[in-house]
Amino acid sequence: MPGIAGQVVILTVSDADRSAAWYCDLLGMEETSRYVQQDGHVALVHLVERLSGVELCLADHRSGQAAFDEFRIGLDHLEFLVAHRNDLDTWAARLDELGIRHSGVKEPSYTSNAMVTFRDPDNIQLEFFWRPPKS
Repeated sequence: MPGIAGQVVILTVSDADRSAAWYCDLLGMEETSRYVQQDGHVALVHLVERLSGVELCLADHRSGQAAFDEFRIGLDHLEFLVAHRNDLDTWAARLDELGIRHSGVKEPSYTSNAMVTFRDPDNIQLEFFWRPPKS
């Protein structure tokens, strides 16, 4: 079986420029390319976070549909893994600094994992997620 060389997450958004600026500001991502239609509509923006190699493509199909809803079939949420539990505190502070509403650090009783949940401009549920190292 052939291997997988990486991954790119493609999200449908209502305004690719706005979302690209939001993800770049929050995560320090860099724009690597964009596709602009002949009428000037920004249809796709590709971003990369250089340290992790995480790639996001933000696609604006001009669908005019309602905001994201994780209870519909499809994507539930997107997690960004962090290496250390205290990284969640740092991310929560960064979200506060940017005025992004979030859950605070959650440590559910049913697991030893911890997370901070928040939403992007299109209501897509995102999470910074930490799991303890396997012993």
